[in-house]
Amino acid sequence: MADNSPGEGGLKAAQRHAIDWQGEEFHDEPALITEMERVFDVCHGCRRCFNLCNAFPTLFDAVDATDMGEVEEVPKTVYWEVVEHCYLCDLCFMTKCPYVPPHPWNIDFPHLMLRAKAKHFRDEGAPLRDRLLSATDAVGNLAGLPGVSGIVNAVNNTGVGRAALKATLGVATDAPIPRYESLTARKRLSRRGHGSPAERSGKTETTSGRVILFMTCYGNRNLPSMCEDLVAIYEHNGIEVRMTLDERCCGMPKLELGDLESVAQAKEFNVPRLATWVREGYDIVAPIPSCVLMFKQELPLMFPDDEEVKLVAEAFRDPFDYLIDRHKAGKLRTDFKGQLGKVAYHVPCHQRVQNIGRKTREVLELVPGTEFELIERCSGHDGTYGVKERFRKHSLKIAAPVVKRVRDSGAQHLTSDCPMAGAQIAGQLAEDIYAHPLGLLRQAYGI
Repeated sequence: MADNSPGEGGLKAAQRHAIDWQGEEFHDEPALITEMERVFDVCHGCRRCFNLCNAFPTLFDAVDATDMGEVEEVPKTVYWEVVEHCYLCDLCFMTKCPYVPPHPWNIDFPHLMLRAKAKHFRDEGAPLRDRLLSATDAVGNLAGLPGVSGIVNAVNNTGVGRAALKATLGVATDAPIPRYESLTARKRLSRRGHGSPAERSGKTETTSGRVILFMTCYGNRNLPSMCEDLVAIYEHNGIEVRMTLDERCCGMPKLELGDLESVAQAKEFNVPRLATWVREGYDIVAPIPSCVLMFKQELPLMFPDDEEVKLVAEAFRDPFDYLIDRHKAGKLRTDFKGQLGKVAYHVPCHQRVQNIGRKTREVLELVPGTEFELIERCSGHDGTYGVKERFRKHSLKIAAPVVKRVRDSGAQHLTSDCPMAGAQIAGQLAEDIYAHPLGLLRQAYGI
């Protein structure tokens, strides 16, 4: 990245500014369009992000189609097409752009796109199908009812069912869709203890050996084995794992839709409950990188003056980052019973932008006889983007280099901390070799 601290002698870390989403100018359309034109002009002159997603090619192709090759000639309708193709992965900000703050040009493309999405949502709302796809709690509660989940899963695996999903929700017929489980992770793990923490004296040091598991919508209703694997691994290593009495979606699907009021409502439910545990000395882990990012980055930027949000953000950890800290302290067991062989490891975007390093790989490399093919490119799934019919071809184009790397690797396992990205990649392979990293680690432990 270029020196973004002119006159101060050296590189400085990228900075994010608070999101003034409740301020008047945030939703002012002339001000928004002016800022979009300014940022798009910088992006057009740089073009380093041309291969990250389809937002940038959409912009650059529109500029190149004008008579003079300038952003000011691009129809404003194209601006909103660019917004639609941005799924807030944050990679342009974190890995490509040389003009992010503290550079005086102050470019934050993802949060500008978030502002545009929020403006559009406030003024025009969103189609019912998009609202339903982002309503993970409501849909999961209904589809996961006993007796209903089996029917939903069976129908979703038929041509008629997929055609109905396409007609009603705009879900592509070849897109991966998750199973729904009536026996949720919360039900499976309830015997391990939950509820209000016991009285304790103050917070202990980080990586305390006591964690709250924020299960996530996907972990609770779609892939409960992922949460079971985490608990088994942590307890094998002497780490106490508990869970709150209840939780709601972290808010990331609503953030991607621009529905910031719903994000705020989820925060008001989750954060006070999690803060109670943090004050009693617990760290927090979640098995989905997007959920970790939501609590560690987006909520603190949306609510910079909320002390409970800050408290929860400081305690929230990626599960493998937490395990590596335990290993460094000499507290991680390495009594592995099996080998993993060659693993094609896809690093999710929302984990990369946390700047924690390759902690999943570091843990799995402790398993003897393990070889890695590291893949740091977007899978093209990205929330609901990859399942929507109108974006499906773009999603597959983004995923193609990742799929090729996996095919060429000859790996026995494909893994990704994001199970949705794993399903997207595995769906393009001859056989499904995907397993979540927590499942692989539990397998290696033989527990």
